[in-house]
Amino acid sequence: MTDAPTISTARDTPKSVRTRARILDCALRLFAEIGYGEATNARIAEEAGLTRGAMLYHFPSREALVEAAAEHIHAARTALMARDSGRPPPGVDHAEWAIDVYWSLLGEAPFLAFAELEAVARTNPQIAALVDPYREAFDRAQVGDQALGLFSAGAGARFQASRDLARFMLEGMARSGLTYDADERVQRLLAVIKRATHMLNRKGGVQDIWPE
Repeated sequence: MTDAPTISTARDTPKSVRTRARILDCALRLFAEIGYGEATNARIAEEAGLTRGAMLYHFPSREALVEAAAEHIHAARTALMARDSGRPPPGVDHAEWAIDVYWSLLGEAPFLAFAELEAVARTNPQIAALVDPYREAFDRAQVGDQALGLFSAGAGARFQASRDLARFMLEGMARSGLTYDADERVQRLLAVIKRATHMLNRKGGVQDIWPE
């Protein structure tokens, strides 16, 4: 197996950069909309308005496309987090606001696309090797400066647990596909997650996970 070819100067021209960005935007959208398996390189090229030869010029293999797409999707997720970070409106609890914001973000295309790559990575070691660095970067960002005002409850294992509880419960809900009474069930679960977060943070005197 040979090393990946060095990208030529011609491939860095403004037109080439725009073409690569268009391909990666289409890959992100199609991974989110129709899934990894259906979003073949040929389908992505068609959506981007490119010939097969033009697609191969920029991404000669599936692995080359996924490697670039994983970075592109990760950057898009991070940008959305930055866009929606900050402080909640006056009088709104920070933790509850963060939970609502993240729940909303999980329905955005970059989050859906990355979740699709993660699902494929579970059974595909090649894809896992390409995706795992961005999974780790995103995970670590939740406890560092890039927590982006969402799950920054404080330092220590208990506060980390509160962040992890909220984040992974929300991500699990987003991927579960509730089949009936979805709106009502989601609202009940969001309320429980918020109360559990308050209990872990020892905030607001919440002592019962179930709201009466």
